[in-house]
Amino acid sequence: MNKNNELISTTGMLHVVDPSPLNWLYVLFNTMEEAVRADRKGRITPSLGESWRWVDNRTLEVKLRRDVLFHNNQLFSSKDVKRNFEHLQRWLAPHPPGTWLNFPEGTKLEVMDEKTVRYRFPKPDGLALGKMRGHHYANKLFWKTIGFGYAKLASAEGHW
Repeated sequence: MNKNNELISTTGMLHVVDPSPLNWLYVLFNTMEEAVRADRKGRITPSLGESWRWVDNRTLEVKLRRDVLFHNNQLFSSKDVKRNFEHLQRWLAPHPPGTWLNFPEGTKLEVMDEKTVRYRFPKPDGLALGKMRGHHYANKLFWKTIGFGYAKLASAEGHW
């Protein structure tokens, strides 16, 4: 923000140097966002997901916020949600806190339009919205370059 409270747009590459084994958390929380967050009472609140609705007991539709830019000025869309979903579904344990945050094997994500996605679960999943708190959205450049270690290690699991 400048002195007139106007948002200043910047571009460029963010380089973080931190030898801490918890560095991935710092990078994650400062460069990525989730569809939902949890408030202080543990209630699910919107973040990049503007709203959601259960189409049936195995299909969750999420409407995404419009006009959201990643830190490199890439426009956020349902294609980014799909890309991130596909990467995370490949992992046996995508979340250090535990596999309970995983979507079940067989979960599919369908892009409905530029700002709408549908999660199709193999069976009802009452924790689906809570699990979305642990599914972070990175931009295209992230997955093309480091992608949680893929480029260097061919895996993103277990190196933290």
